[in-house]
Amino acid sequence: MRFSTYQVSRRGGREKNEDRMGYCYTREAGLFALADGMGGHPEGEVAAQLALQTLAALFQREAKPALAKPEEYLQDAILIAQQQLLRYAADKQMSDTPRTTIVACVLQGRHAYWAHCGDSRLYLVRAGRLIARTRDHSYIELQAALGRVPQGADAFNRNVLFTCLGSPGKPMVDISGPMQLEPGDRLLLCSDGLWGTVSDDEITEQLAKRPIADAVPELVEQALRNGGVRCDNVTVLAVEWEGTGDPESDTEAISTLGLDDQGFASTIQGRMGAAGRRDEMDEEELERSVREINEVIRQANSRADNAVKAAATDPAAKKNS
Repeated sequence: MRFSTYQVSRRGGREKNEDRMGYCYTREAGLFALADGMGGHPEGEVAAQLALQTLAALFQREAKPALAKPEEYLQDAILIAQQQLLRYAADKQMSDTPRTTIVACVLQGRHAYWAHCGDSRLYLVRAGRLIARTRDHSYIELQAALGRVPQGADAFNRNVLFTCLGSPGKPMVDISGPMQLEPGDRLLLCSDGLWGTVSDDEITEQLAKRPIADAVPELVEQALRNGGVRCDNVTVLAVEWEGTGDPESDTEAISTLGLDDQGFASTIQGRMGAAGRRDEMDEEELERSVREINEVIRQANSRADNAVKAAATDPAAKKNS
């Protein structure tokens, strides 16, 4: 697999940058992820970093060198990240849980799979056209999906989300794919600091006409200019997929073909702990979260099976069916 990538994150007009991004890959699969820690809740930057760290740890464990089921990996990894955030808050006896959005994409073989929770987005541009975009889990996007045009104060509610990681309830996770890729396809993951002030048409145009190493900085600078002195954090991770074969002699793309079955590379680091110490994902803690998620899934499946059996043996149910 060959791909080029370019990433940048700017603080904007905020006191600190709570966005995080990164990617990792094996010989046959790549994970690209971005998280936007939510203001109004404590330690948004920790929430974002812990979410990415969890996804990377699960990816390293499961991609040997390919993921068996990329869609299931994305679903499970995001739910496990949710468990990690709840446990982090409980261990520290916090009155509120750190929260974050998440968008993640897996490239494997000739296909892309992606998932998101919240309003961090993924764009897929092919041959100058916007092929796909995630739909935000927000009030204003819901109104648009229902064919309603927000008016007055409602038009300013784009930051009101109805799901995210770290909230007490089970997060909503949308999964897409597989989408077959073509050489030259460009994927862009971004926080709302970008799309909040730069339109979809402008994002598409820049990705279509310029190399990603030129398009991404220009888009970020445009967002900072449009956002003004109170501009949000602006974070972008762009990927250009170049194919699965041997690299061209003059290409600067990353090639994964040199890795063996156990090879793994990552730009996603551990979060900073006490005295500047960098905390890595604890394997026992990770296993505990995996077991908890599997138990929740098992109980849900058991309840569904019992409901089916009850309906099959209930005369009233048969009569009404």
